[in-house]
Amino acid sequence: RVLTGANAIAGEWGHNPLPLPAGEDLPLPQCYCGRAGCIETYLSGPALARDHARVCARDQERQRAQGAAHSSAKPGEAALTALQIAEGATRGDAACEASLARYEARLARSLAQVINILDPEIIVLGGGLSGIARLYRNVPRLWGQHVFSDRVDTRLARNLHGDSSGVRGAAWLWDDEGNREGR
Repeated sequence: RVLTGANAIAGEWGHNPLPLPAGEDLPLPQCYCGRAGCIETYLSGPALARDHARVCARDQERQRAQGAAHSSAKPGEAALTALQIAEGATRGDAACEASLARYEARLARSLAQVINILDPEIIVLGGGLSGIARLYRNVPRLWGQHVFSDRVDTRLARNLHGDSSGVRGAAWLWDDEGNREGR
């Protein structure tokens, strides 16, 4: 049975604030909902790309200010997509690795909130970044320090249907006559 809640917003965690924002998470990004620092402003593919571009630009500016003749950040790197950043991290690109590590830490803190409130057996990732294999290894290692328990048995799993998993789930809520079943 799908639980919708009294306000029909059950399960909407993307517009909650990012837990424990650190210096690298600031300033809080504006969200289209009108708030700042919403989880989804950090954890979407475009958010990862924006964060990477922001940090690379900041690092390049610092190096220019210090008179560095050589910059480790490559020109045009700011235009990388989230999946290109993940590929770069796999190849050993330090800037891409740092960006993906920040993403993993933010995801771990955010999912730890879900674990603390709901204590699920499993969390299934969806969306375009759910295909990044290292998330399933690294994020559970990181969330333990934010979960209110000595032991965390919650599993993090990849969805079965790729980017179409959300659409399939939404379609599952309706019967053949177009009525909401509320399973």
